[in-house]
Amino acid sequence: MLERHAQSPAGAVRSIEVRVRRRRDGLDASYAVEGDLGRVLLPAPRSPRAAERLWEHTCCELFVARKGAPGYEEFNFSPSGEWASYVFSDYRRTAGSKARAIAPRIVSRLQGNRLLLETSVPLSVQGDLELGLSAVIEEQGGALSYWALRHPPGKPDFHHRGAFAMELDEVRD
Repeated sequence: MLERHAQSPAGAVRSIEVRVRRRRDGLDASYAVEGDLGRVLLPAPRSPRAAERLWEHTCCELFVARKGAPGYEEFNFSPSGEWASYVFSDYRRTAGSKARAIAPRIVSRLQGNRLLLETSVPLSVQGDLELGLSAVIEEQGGALSYWALRHPPGKPDFHHRGAFAMELDEVRD
């Protein structure tokens, strides 16, 4: 269950639950956003494609790091079907090429007061993993709320390693 950041406005969303399953070559993540979704700005469906600045609107995010390593990957998934991926060598320091072509599978659907966003991404990181799971919710009027498994002190910062609150063991035969 994701928690709303204390400095985020209490608004239309009541809860966000995320389930993750690790595969040998990637991760499956399923986000369930519940609340008064008529007040949430959901981007219109688009053809699947890479896009920039998705975090400025409603999107789900996944941060993946090899346990004990400074580098990590960031994935953004929009209900529109768009995505973004970034590779960092350390805290907010992009590594070489900023983006990686991942071509994730994204399925998004509304079911009453619930938005389901399911995605499957390939991973380049192997070994034991640390994950940061988060979401940004944009409401009518432009208010943003920030949700994560754990928030480090201060303003919302999904890149902070204190937010990488889930551990997954390496897949073994």
